Amino acid sequence: MGRAYQNRKESMAKTSDAKAKVYSKYGREIYVCAKAGGFDPDGNLSLRSLIDRAKKDQVPTHVIDKAIEKAKGGGGEDFAPARYEGYGPGGCMVIVDCLTDNPNRTFGDVRQCFTKTKAKIGTQGTVAHMFDHDAIFVFKGDDEELVLDALLSADVDVTDIENEDGMITVFTPHTEYGKAKHALTEALGEIEFEVDEIQFVPKGSTPVTGDDVAMFEKFIDMLNDLDDVQNIYHDAEV
Repeated sequence: MGRAYQNRKESMAKTSDAKAKVYSKYGREIYVCAKAGGFDPDGNLSLRSLIDRAKKDQVPTHVIDKAIEKAKGGGGEDFAPARYEGYGPGGCMVIVDCLTDNPNRTFGDVRQCFTKTKAKIGTQGTVAHMFDHDAIFVFKGDDEELVLDALLSADVDVTDIENEDGMITVFTPHTEYGKAKHALTEALGEIEFEVDEIQFVPKGSTPVTGDDVAMFEKFIDMLNDLDDVQNIYHDAEV
């Protein structure tokens, strides 16, 4: 599905506690989303798509409901987003998105992943300019002109659109997420999205070869083991 997968998000299935990690990740993200934008999925488009994504990843309903109820209570942890950028093994560019209730701890943990794998953490903006921050929608279809017309009629800024193997992939700036999703569902009815999220998509790729491959895999595994890490984006081509 083309550029939608260039960010090569690493599977967490390598860890023995993979399910617990996935549940925790979604629980934290749903809590923050509900607290910020409202508890009703019908009125909070981001929450609705997040719940749909969690269900696709087989997160139990009770985990989802618990996170929303926790947000309704107004107490509990006060998670905030934190983003770290830098250069991974082999010189690849990396963005690490976190949700944290202790920024100092999280920064120390993430920095340790960089330093222990001969990577270099940078300041904000170090590599972000080499990624597109896109809303990405992937769904079954073959009439990309119909889709493009629907988006343009709704005044959506379309970055790119692909039609491959019976799947249509739409890229828009992340700020157009809500408008784009509304335009698609208005024009095409109820859509089952294969992908419906905001991602950092690299503009190019950096080959990672030789001894750097093992170091890169160790780097990703170390980041995935951190509870605060939500998503890892990179341009590495191993």
